[in-house]
Amino acid sequence: MSTYISAESLGHSFHDNWLFKNLTIGINRGRRVALVGVNGAGKSTLLKILSGYINPTEGKVAQAKGLKVGYLEQDPHFKDAVTISDYIFHADNKQQQLIRRYEELMENDPENMKELEKVMADMSEVDAWEYEYKIKTILGRLDIHHLAQRISILSGGQKKRLALAKLLIEDPEIYILDEPTNHLDIDTIEWLEKLLTEGSKTILMVTHDRYFLDNVCNEILEIDRGKVIPYVGNYGYYLEKKAEREASDEASFQKNSQLLKKELEWMRRQPQARGTKSKARIDAYYDLEAKTKSHNTKQDVELSVKIARQGNKIMEMHHVTKGFNGNTYIKDFSYIFKKGDRIGLAGRNGSGKSTLLNLITDSLKPDSGEIVKGETTVIGYFNQAGLAFKEDERVIDIVKNVAEFITMADGKQISASALLTLFLFPPAKQYGMVAKLSGGEKKRLHLMSILMKNPNFLILDEPTNDLDIDTLNVLEEFLTTYPGILMIVSHDRYLLDKMAEQLFIMEGNGGVRIYNGNYSSYRLELEESKQAAKKPAPAVSAPVVEIPKKSKLSFKEEKELQGLEKDIADLEDKLKTTSEQLNSTGLDAKKIQELSESIAKLNSQIDEKSMRWMELSELKEA
Repeated sequence: MSTYISAESLGHSFHDNWLFKNLTIGINRGRRVALVGVNGAGKSTLLKILSGYINPTEGKVAQAKGLKVGYLEQDPHFKDAVTISDYIFHADNKQQQLIRRYEELMENDPENMKELEKVMADMSEVDAWEYEYKIKTILGRLDIHHLAQRISILSGGQKKRLALAKLLIEDPEIYILDEPTNHLDIDTIEWLEKLLTEGSKTILMVTHDRYFLDNVCNEILEIDRGKVIPYVGNYGYYLEKKAEREASDEASFQKNSQLLKKELEWMRRQPQARGTKSKARIDAYYDLEAKTKSHNTKQDVELSVKIARQGNKIMEMHHVTKGFNGNTYIKDFSYIFKKGDRIGLAGRNGSGKSTLLNLITDSLKPDSGEIVKGETTVIGYFNQAGLAFKEDERVIDIVKNVAEFITMADGKQISASALLTLFLFPPAKQYGMVAKLSGGEKKRLHLMSILMKNPNFLILDEPTNDLDIDTLNVLEEFLTTYPGILMIVSHDRYLLDKMAEQLFIMEGNGGVRIYNGNYSSYRLELEESKQAAKKPAPAVSAPVVEIPKKSKLSFKEEKELQGLEKDIADLEDKLKTTSEQLNSTGLDAKKIQELSESIAKLNSQIDEKSMRWMELSELKEA
């Protein structure tokens, strides 16, 4: 198995602190590897080093000759690109430039038939249509439209999706991905999951999304106290083996501690005669001492705060409607919140999830209807905007601005500093500037400042972004026993399944469906409905004549539909020919393998194009 990237004796320091030292790593072709570890362990830094984005403080990285590396960073940079088109399409790629010209004409000048026909003929000449379909599919699934838009006006989420789109279009030999699911809705994450597991892609990634990690990766590398520990298997296997390793480490630590005590007694005897002691035994003592000292008791974030008393009336929404710029996001929605509600919000990006939360928190007023909040209801809103702070503000100031002393779940009061320590902010960090914290640390501090207010109605909007998996596990443990109302918006399907017993599904055009069950149950029901819809309709005794409806397709989509019909027919002809070749006699093993791979690829292309054809056909007849 060929090695794409290898690293030897890697070490890297940041602000005079060593993130890791003496790491040796090899990424082989076809492996799908996840890098896991606590916030601050150096995961993102290691990705940057292995991708060649930065140089390590120590050691060296070797890449296979001519290796095509695709690197998706957490906060992408776009160099000199001004518009989306500038960034997506390479100037020296003839196919891409023709596709760019075609897309610009279709969007801005679709009636220019002379120019369109010329570009379409040129595209046919260089076999660019299948490539154009691939680019269009990727951009559409990542909600990227209007290619003339300036990158500078895009939101952080749009920029991340744009960088991911370019990576998928380029299809590198190795994908190096830093939190690829951030800013994606669940449908898009599931599509990306399938895309990355097709074929034999080579992937190295950091993600906090455990379902995504479990479904995509077949190997785990854990960074733990500056060392890399490999696990060959998915995330479930990693958790099982890690638990076994930690139990073994604890047993070894206890054994070493007892032995060290005995050796220490021996070392202390007759100090004047130490020179005559066995050198081997002295060396063994120091080795044992080093091993025992390296055992650090793992610290976890502690989430434990008192919640405010909750009355019988919590919150009522009566016939609430809200819209912006002619679009209705919430339409005639009613719900009476009750004790024990644990609600997940699901829906595509832009479907109205944040609008509903802002109505509940009174940040927005409804256009019609009313929202009545109970007198004892205390809302804690952990939102995507994150922590508001000044550049010269210290970590401890954030906490003291809320309260000097905090009441815990057991009724005891502790100081702001003590609470920070429970949230893994040691004194050195407490008196440091908030601006110097990592993304995950800022998230943790934001969460802490909200829980300090003892809310009995907790709203979490994408809480998993930038948090390491260990902190997420602690958060989940806290939420499992949280006695107040819980509302959660998350693209993390694992979190929704574990925390939500009911869903508000934003269906678009203002519709909000209330579903009793978790996210996996909802997806299963959707899949069963799709399968039922595919079954042939029962025969009817007489044909039903319908009046033809005016097509709802744009000129561009009409052209695409016509092209798909031809493409599918051509692919089916190729499939038939290739299948006949495979069934002929006298083929060697290599030829059989080639033909089998061609058949699999053709079937995949037919399925993909057929789905798009059905989508456009339904839209045309709607």
